[in-house]
Amino acid sequence: MASSPCTGGLAGETRWVEDLDGARGLVARAGSVVALTGAGISTDSGIPDFRGPQGVWTRNPEAERLSDISHYLADPEIRRRSWASRLDAPAWTAEPNPGHRALAQLEQAGRLDWLLTQNIDGLHQLAGNSPERVVELHGTMRDCICMDCGDRRPMPDVLDRVRAGEADPSCEICGGILKSATVSFGQQLDPENLHAAELAVRAADLLLTVGTSLGVYPVAALVPIAVRLGADLVFVNSEPTPFDDLAAHVIRGNISDVLPALVPA
Repeated sequence: MASSPCTGGLAGETRWVEDLDGARGLVARAGSVVALTGAGISTDSGIPDFRGPQGVWTRNPEAERLSDISHYLADPEIRRRSWASRLDAPAWTAEPNPGHRALAQLEQAGRLDWLLTQNIDGLHQLAGNSPERVVELHGTMRDCICMDCGDRRPMPDVLDRVRAGEADPSCEICGGILKSATVSFGQQLDPENLHAAELAVRAADLLLTVGTSLGVYPVAALVPIAVRLGADLVFVNSEPTPFDDLAAHVIRGNISDVLPALVPA
């Protein structure tokens, strides 16, 4: 299998074109395409990733504490800071970029069966992907959930309470602790979502991974499952992943440029 990062210069540009052409052919021929996306697809929409050079946790390591469930549940100050940060989250004003829209186009063309995402921003659905075909493996910031009774409601409703002066709003049903319906450090992924993702990759002819370092399990384990069952792999990512040597094509390029070029006209 070919693994071909773009290294710059004429040779690098040639290899980039070769990988792009080869990957486009795989997408066009595949009977079942499944996409797995991470934070990298949303950076062109103005949403920083977490561990990249300009990532949220790279610039402010203390911010990682806000994503730890044990700290969140135990410390009211952490919750107050978390709610304040949710008010100004860039995803509220972000728009889908050409990468998101390319995957929506791929679904609308009848070529994309499932979109598995580690992102919590909801931009795939805003771009036009069917919610029924999107598996949000790490949950969504667009809903809020009570950690005690499980009541779930739209996040904007709770943010209105924060703007009105409730620094750490509690559940209106039971008085319990509220948090975004996302998977924090120390929480398990929803087993139904993980099972749906595994079924999707088991049926795939092609797994297209976009903007994810594949360094977090159990999501990263989906890649070797797909390979073991005969799926082709195409990676579009700015940095190497632990599975690059398994891929038919590895494309190092701007996702907003690469994905539209991969989608058959």
